Amino acid sequence: MTIEKAIQVLKTEADGILHLIQKIDDNFTRLVDLIYKSRGRVIVAGIGKSGIIGKKIAATLSSTGTRAIFLHPVEAMHGDLGILSHKDIFIALSNSGETDELNILLPSIRSAGCPIIAFTGNPRSTLARHSDLVIDVGVEKEACPLGLAPTTSTTALLAMGDALAVVLIDRRKFTSTDFKKFHPGGNLGHRLSAYTTRDIMLTGDAVPKVDEDTPMATALDVLDRLKIGVVLIAKPDNTLSGIITDGDVRRMLVAKVNVFEQTARDLMIENPKSIDETAPLYDALNIMETHQITVLPVIDAVGKIAGVLHLHDILGKGAIKFNGM
Repeated sequence: MTIEKAIQVLKTEADGILHLIQKIDDNFTRLVDLIYKSRGRVIVAGIGKSGIIGKKIAATLSSTGTRAIFLHPVEAMHGDLGILSHKDIFIALSNSGETDELNILLPSIRSAGCPIIAFTGNPRSTLARHSDLVIDVGVEKEACPLGLAPTTSTTALLAMGDALAVVLIDRRKFTSTDFKKFHPGGNLGHRLSAYTTRDIMLTGDAVPKVDEDTPMATALDVLDRLKIGVVLIAKPDNTLSGIITDGDVRRMLVAKVNVFEQTARDLMIENPKSIDETAPLYDALNIMETHQITVLPVIDAVGKIAGVLHLHDILGKGAIKFNGM
């Protein structure tokens, strides 16, 4: 009985994947074209089991030549939405298409200028109606005998993500040599121990930074333009004075603070968490995990701003560029 039940589960999930073949249409072709021609990133979002699948899809795309990151919808509602730009493509994963935490983001994503792509099992859902393209990943039934636990539906979603990644590999003429460039350490553990923050951090004009006396209107412009979720506040000698995050700005607006009458010094968080440029990446990751932050200022031996480090770059989910390479 045990073996028969296991075989039935595998058959049900296999049938679910095969059922997707007839759902591949012009929308899939348009999505491939859209990603191939894009100068931005693919932002993948989902909640629960769909979120877990979304992380895998983003990781597969990233390792095969398509810049992609996973964005948790709840974190997006609390500041991380600031990573989006009009050049990016937003892929929303929801079998029902009625996930509140995901759908509530759609107006903001639309206003940012991002195309919205729905991977959903319900082409008539709220998510589908508010998307530019709909990829139908619907299945006839779940392998779960109760029909409650996502099983066949998540397998189908994962398979469709793999199909997208593999087609893009072919479109980009991505080779095994290219693949090795995206896997220089073989695993995250080696990456964390072999590199310092200096190797990965953003530098120069890519660092969102303003002086203490800068009007908040200018600081907000820098925050919006560089889109990593923070702006660093520097003293006249370029030592780190403070930080302002997307979340800080949102909370100020909710509190009805007139930010445009303030300077960066007035609203910054003083003495923010930071890390030395010579520190290993695992130290940076530990700080981020302990304090639940995704961006970390990097300073030199005397406290001057040397760069900024984003969690996505540590994990290899963004546009990775090692200094000097």
